[in-house]
Amino acid sequence: MKDQYTTVWDNCLSIIKDNITAKGFNTWFKPIKPLKLENNVLTIQVPSQFFYEWLEEKYIGILKRTIKRELGDSGKLEYSIVMDSGSNRFGNIIAPTQQSEHIENQPVNVGSHMRKKIHNPFIIPGIEKIKIESNLNKSYTFENFIEGDCNRLARSAGWAVAENPGGTSFNPLMIYGKVGLGKTHLAHAIGIELKKRFPDKILVYVSSEKFTHQFVDAVRNNTVNDFSHFYQMIDVLIIDDVQFLSGKEKTQDIFFHIFNQLHQNKKQIILTADKPPVEMQGIEQRLLSRFKWGLSADIQVPDLDTRTKILHRKMYNDGIELPPEVVEYLAYSISTNIRELEGALISLLAQASLNNKQINLELAKNMIDKFVKNTAREVSIDYIQKVVCDYFDLPIELLKSKTRKREVVQARQIAMFFSKKLTKSSLAKIGQQCGGKDHATVLHACRTVNNLSETDKGFRKYLVDLEKKFVV
Repeated sequence: MKDQYTTVWDNCLSIIKDNITAKGFNTWFKPIKPLKLENNVLTIQVPSQFFYEWLEEKYIGILKRTIKRELGDSGKLEYSIVMDSGSNRFGNIIAPTQQSEHIENQPVNVGSHMRKKIHNPFIIPGIEKIKIESNLNKSYTFENFIEGDCNRLARSAGWAVAENPGGTSFNPLMIYGKVGLGKTHLAHAIGIELKKRFPDKILVYVSSEKFTHQFVDAVRNNTVNDFSHFYQMIDVLIIDDVQFLSGKEKTQDIFFHIFNQLHQNKKQIILTADKPPVEMQGIEQRLLSRFKWGLSADIQVPDLDTRTKILHRKMYNDGIELPPEVVEYLAYSISTNIRELEGALISLLAQASLNNKQINLELAKNMIDKFVKNTAREVSIDYIQKVVCDYFDLPIELLKSKTRKREVVQARQIAMFFSKKLTKSSLAKIGQQCGGKDHATVLHACRTVNNLSETDKGFRKYLVDLEKKFVV
């Protein structure tokens, strides 16, 4: 036979269940245990102060109505809160002890003052209301993320996660690649799209550096268990630059437990890093093995077409137009970093505006020289091919074809010659980008160009004219 307090609480639950989502009920009401009913006061036990605070914030209305219905106007609700005790020693977490803090409320007015507020790491001290912000950059959307061969897998996986968070095999989803290639942009885009589709889900974006600082503050303030519980309640966790957890053993330890809790509950985890898990140093093996549970998708250096599209998208968003040859020059000259590419565009616009100059190729060359000296001076193979083809009035597709026409072969050999002279690329890479030739063909082309430059005055003029174009 059920105790009276159990029956009263079961009746309350049946009402609550019909008035909130199944997920909300399972998360916030199923863990509650009724303890006693004395003098028309129902005492229930909740797992933590965070639980109490969340009930007060989100479900006070339904609690008022159900208590009033079951116990009448004089009914009271008292909480018994399990208090978790953390160690004062840095990061050494002790198992929770079953201390209880009783909070008795006014009749039906569920939720008066607590003696200790839950510590939300995203809230400035002194602000009592629980408010979880996603911390997403609204401009980093899928619409502004240019897809190319360099990022197609990562983008497709990200879109799948946004459509079905926690329900795909991409959990965790790790996006990795070198600096400035769009990892953070894609992570934000996934979060923004996900929030559009599932506005009720709790989503948090946080850098690994901020996560570490929050944990250190939690240790200092003896709120480690609140910190852990906070992150374990999140539906979608996005951690940027996870490689910076390297060497931070205590932070990795707390993250390991948070990761396990989220993954077991089918919550979505999204990570970004500058290298794949197999190459990470200073990260515990147990964490690395979990990073490999889902999908690791890399973002590579964008090709010329993708870089050009990125510039056009940036120009479109900013409502500006540039001469085609300037856009081409920027796309050819800065080939390894999207952030630098966009920065160069902004710098060019600023130069033109502040100095009241017209934007042209000469201004772009002068700006590039100051903006990214090393990158600008080491021109790319793509750029060399473009300049050579423009000089001889040939389509670049013809240069990369298998045709043996004399004028095309000569232009191809010159492009190979300058690629070897002006870039750090291997002979094999140069040959691959010049129509799939092997390294022996590139060597032969360089010897041929050297010989002709010594014996043919007209040919030597070609080289002098072209070399001037590469000096920016």
